[in-house]
Amino acid sequence: MTETDDQRLLARTDLAWAIAVGGISIVLFGAALWFAWHFAATLFLIFAGMLLGVGLTAMTELLGRFIRLPQPIRLVVVCITLAVLLSGVLVLGGATIAQQATVLSNTIKSQLTNVKSFLEKNGVDTSYFDLGNLESAPESSGAAAQGTTTSHNLPSASAIASSGGAIVSQSLKVLLGTVSVVGNFFIVLFLGLAFAAQPAIYRAGLIFIAPAKYRAQTVAIVDRIGETLERWLLAQLLTMFAVFAVTWIGLALIGIPSSFILGIQAGLLAFIPTVGALIGGLIVVLASLASGWVAALSAAVLFLGVHALESYVLTPIIQRQALDIPPATLFAFQILLGVVFGIWGLALALPLMAIGKVAIDYFKADEAAAS
Repeated sequence: MTETDDQRLLARTDLAWAIAVGGISIVLFGAALWFAWHFAATLFLIFAGMLLGVGLTAMTELLGRFIRLPQPIRLVVVCITLAVLLSGVLVLGGATIAQQATVLSNTIKSQLTNVKSFLEKNGVDTSYFDLGNLESAPESSGAAAQGTTTSHNLPSASAIASSGGAIVSQSLKVLLGTVSVVGNFFIVLFLGLAFAAQPAIYRAGLIFIAPAKYRAQTVAIVDRIGETLERWLLAQLLTMFAVFAVTWIGLALIGIPSSFILGIQAGLLAFIPTVGALIGGLIVVLASLASGWVAALSAAVLFLGVHALESYVLTPIIQRQALDIPPATLFAFQILLGVVFGIWGLALALPLMAIGKVAIDYFKADEAAAS
């Protein structure tokens, strides 16, 4: 009887321990979800820094195949090369970029105004598209031109005070937005350089977090994720450059103004599969409408050709060893993260999905080998 009582006591203890561990796990999981939800922007910022670090590490290793130098020196060479290229683009094309960006912005606004007028003329309510403020600038300039017919009464003190407060408020918003963008850029840059400078230390720390009995699996998964992201980033950079060059040259041959800045935005948006191409194509067609229907149609044909080149030539050839994700699955995941987390979720949906796919494929292969 004593052994039976001991067994019952042990069983009750094990059950209580299992319930306690399960409850703590549920609470910790809920806390992790709450933390991820409320600090998603910060987590995406850190993840972007990690991606930059992976990209710099991949370039450093690629350089190591041709130049036998220590890893820190190769990283410095890569960083200096990228800085020189970026500085060259800004110095040689900075004025052109700024001028074409202004022209492109005005062209897009005028074309959206034309689209709004066309839709309203055909009985379509445009209030759902928030296009009501597009004509505010032309109207205000027209009112200024008709200064002889407007009232010459000076504004009251309250009107001046309210206008001044609005100007200060808008200026503060612009200043804070600029500081936020610049600060985020330097945060990502610092994190990327820190991760690329000592990748082995951060890899060892990440593996050390895992429980001892799962460290072998963690090592395999982390290494596979790193290799997959490195191959994908290098392939993505080549794809983005190809899209930029083809779009720029094609639009220049067609005679579309702002072809250089349109090529830059097409290349940058190529980082976001499917959705980025659609947004880039829409911007190109809208900007081309100002040059006539023939130019717009030619630009649309060029966009379809670039999209076909990216989807059916560059991606299968360059990225055939990087990622293999069905387009519909990727598009649905992009829309989900874009709606929930905004631009960060939309831009980083593919690398996040790649990490999940690598982990799932590893566990599937492990189960198949065990069976």
